[in-house]
Amino acid sequence: MRLGSGTFATCCVAIEVLGIAVFLRGFFPAPVRSSARAVHGAEPPAPEPSAGASSNWTTLPSPLFSKVVIVLIDALRDDFVFGSKGVKFMPYTTYLVEKGASHSFVAEAKPPTVTMPRIKVDNNVTRHLDKVLKRGDWDMLILHYLGLDHIGHISGPNSPLIGHKLSEMDSVLMKIHTSLQSKERETPLPNLLVLCGDHGMSETGSHGASSMEEVNTPLILISSAFERKPGDIRHPKHVQQTDVAATLAIALGLPIPKDSVGSLLFPVVEGRPMREQLRFLHLNTVQLSKLLQENVPSYEKDPGFEQFKMSERLHGNWIRLYLEEKHSEVLFNLGSKVLRQYLAALKTLSLSLSTQVAQYDMYSMMVGTVVVLEVLTLLLLSVPQALHRKAELEVPLSSPGFSLLFYLVILVLSAVHVIVCTSAESSCYFCGLSWLAAGGVMVLASALLCVVVSVLTNMLVGGNASRKNPVHPSSRWSELDLLILLGTVGHVLSLGASSFVEEEHQTWYFLVNTLCLALSQETYRNCFLGDDSEPPCGLRVEQGLDGATAAWQDGPACDVLERDKGHRSPSASQGLRGHEKWMVLASPWLILACCRLLRSLNQTGVQWAHRPDLGHWLTSSDHKAELSVLAAISLLVVFVLVQRGCSSVSKAALALGLLGVYCYRAAIGSVRFPWRPDSKDISKGIIEARFVYVFVLGILFTGTKDLLKSQVIAADFQLKTVGLWEIHSGLVLLAALLFRPHNLPVLAFSLLIQTLMTKFIWKPLRHDAAEITVMHYWFGQAFFYFQGNSNNIATVDISAGFVGLDTYVEIPAVLLTAFGTYAGPVLWASHLVHFLSSETRSSSALSHACFCYALICSIPVSTYIVLVTSLRYHLFIWSVFSPKLLYEGMHLLITAAVCVFFTAMDQTRLTQS
Repeated sequence: MRLGSGTFATCCVAIEVLGIAVFLRGFFPAPVRSSARAVHGAEPPAPEPSAGASSNWTTLPSPLFSKVVIVLIDALRDDFVFGSKGVKFMPYTTYLVEKGASHSFVAEAKPPTVTMPRIKVDNNVTRHLDKVLKRGDWDMLILHYLGLDHIGHISGPNSPLIGHKLSEMDSVLMKIHTSLQSKERETPLPNLLVLCGDHGMSETGSHGASSMEEVNTPLILISSAFERKPGDIRHPKHVQQTDVAATLAIALGLPIPKDSVGSLLFPVVEGRPMREQLRFLHLNTVQLSKLLQENVPSYEKDPGFEQFKMSERLHGNWIRLYLEEKHSEVLFNLGSKVLRQYLAALKTLSLSLSTQVAQYDMYSMMVGTVVVLEVLTLLLLSVPQALHRKAELEVPLSSPGFSLLFYLVILVLSAVHVIVCTSAESSCYFCGLSWLAAGGVMVLASALLCVVVSVLTNMLVGGNASRKNPVHPSSRWSELDLLILLGTVGHVLSLGASSFVEEEHQTWYFLVNTLCLALSQETYRNCFLGDDSEPPCGLRVEQGLDGATAAWQDGPACDVLERDKGHRSPSASQGLRGHEKWMVLASPWLILACCRLLRSLNQTGVQWAHRPDLGHWLTSSDHKAELSVLAAISLLVVFVLVQRGCSSVSKAALALGLLGVYCYRAAIGSVRFPWRPDSKDISKGIIEARFVYVFVLGILFTGTKDLLKSQVIAADFQLKTVGLWEIHSGLVLLAALLFRPHNLPVLAFSLLIQTLMTKFIWKPLRHDAAEITVMHYWFGQAFFYFQGNSNNIATVDISAGFVGLDTYVEIPAVLLTAFGTYAGPVLWASHLVHFLSSETRSSSALSHACFCYALICSIPVSTYIVLVTSLRYHLFIWSVFSPKLLYEGMHLLITAAVCVFFTAMDQTRLTQS
């Protein structure tokens, strides 16, 4: 079966997405779950252990508190309460921590520290607080405040708004605490107030990774039951965030959740009688031991389970002694020993279960890896045919040898699947799939293997003919080709080191700078030295950018190895006028200067992320005027560079849309108007943002309409060019809306570099489609980091997902956040489609570009999953390598969408039909 290069590459990337999805499902295992479900009502609690004596404690203990109020402040960092900010902005809370009846902890959240938003406005929470506190028809009250998290995402932890929000939260806490204290006279039990955070906040204001600022959150338990003596200094202890569930269950007299892996915070119950303390600890260890039994086949050999059994025996002995003599020194000493034994068992059991959560589903990982590597192998073997002038390749799917091998592989894989799934000691995602789904993946893997074997066989058979008719000696690789090869290999190898993954932006900055130097050398050689060599393999270069207009004259040997590459002849640069020639020479250096300026805008990575940069300076409240001027100039540059290829209607829509972008940023307080320098009227900017969305959709609709017309009127080449540019313009306008004001220069410089490269590099030097594609890919990756992104989840700007939305809407929020994050690669890919469609009449340029784009994206992601598998027990696997894995998976999904767009724009199939 014959397929075009673009269609073939798109199918390969789509299959890779499936393989990566299976791999990710195995790499990120599901949490441990309890399979115990009582048929009739709740499962009865474990009775108190006894040794020859009968105990009447067979039910759940009574609640310790009358009412519980939980104040959850999103992104509350521990130093916001226990540090200098707490002393300054939360004085009442600081007093309770230092001298009041409270227990303070630093609760560690497990990465990734990401939560899904469900509530937007803080005033809405506080507005009903007074009425609820006056009522007595509730046992638990939960208040979730998200304002602090929003401020962090917008302006970072050092914003002056942080102090105002902390002061507001302190006043809310004082109001609740005062109300609970006044009502304690009416109830026999004390009340409990809990102050906590779900995660912290990085130095850039985001969260999602594993830095100390992101995982350490305050946990303060306030109750009159925790009265302290004068001079009793209680320093915050480090605990796990998962301990809260078990502690609250005990405090409310409820069963501990079956899936909880946390342990009781013992200071909460240390004031209770010894028998009650032991009862609480026994219930917690029984729950954890049952969870361990259901998730670990060899649970009896686990140290925590052995400690639990020892504790239970000692506890039984203590109960027998307690029933015989309630007051003795021996009883107290034995009880203290049982307490220590239980606490040690709890710690070990919790650790064992947390380790169980981190176990990998190796079978699913192997299945995904095999599929991805098969696709990569097929892409590499298909390079000679895919980059041929015809941009077609033969996929052998119907040969007899293929069928025999296919069925044999299916039988082997089915047998392996049955053996693995019937002997697996732990849960496996791939084994849990239906036979139809699992069989479909096995059929796909078998087909890919057979195609790879067939292609490899054909290449070996055809190798004899190639050796008899060797390639012309002058068909060697250029310096730029070697740079592309070495750069790609070097980048892939760098992914095996954690430091290079953390600082990957440095790799792309180096590659782009080296590319500019190579282009400078090439422009100098072409402008002054010329090139008198003959075209390789008798290549006759005709007028046009792409080498697909060249005709091969030396027979089948050159025809097989053709890479659709035009010879850079002297006439390409000799036809330039004087000032144009100097612009060609200066362009690489101008691009280098632009890249250097962009590096100073956003410090990213890990090593230097804390250092001040131009972005921090601009976002400071003291420099709002400078930010406003820079944003306005950037939007003006964007309009000048984009409008040149648009229709008159789209130009007007673009101008109004960019004006709306500035109005939106002024409405939310990021920039200011010259005539309103001190305006304090801040809104959500919903009307202004939706105003821009209307123009974005209008421009995209106009471009799509022109493309559809060009499909019908095949001869109207200009209409297709305008349509593609208008789609590119609509995406630029959307990026301008989603980018923060200090990042608008990134967008402007991106368009400027695209213009310089188009006019003074790619046109005069006549690079082929493959080289142009790789250069677009490299610049797209560099601009991904110029935006301030990194391989840290905390740098994802989720505020882009809320632009123009009044409430959280999942699908639009996900799409907007994804586009805002990957705007750099997407905009360079859309420019590539327009450039190859407008600057060359080649019928195969887009197919070649699609194949090269898919290949250069597949190489790092395929290699990385192998590296991650081998490094799965590395110290930094969760903090460094796993976030990068998520980025690679998302990048592959974006690449699949780009390849679909390439294939849709390709005219090769329509022309042939």
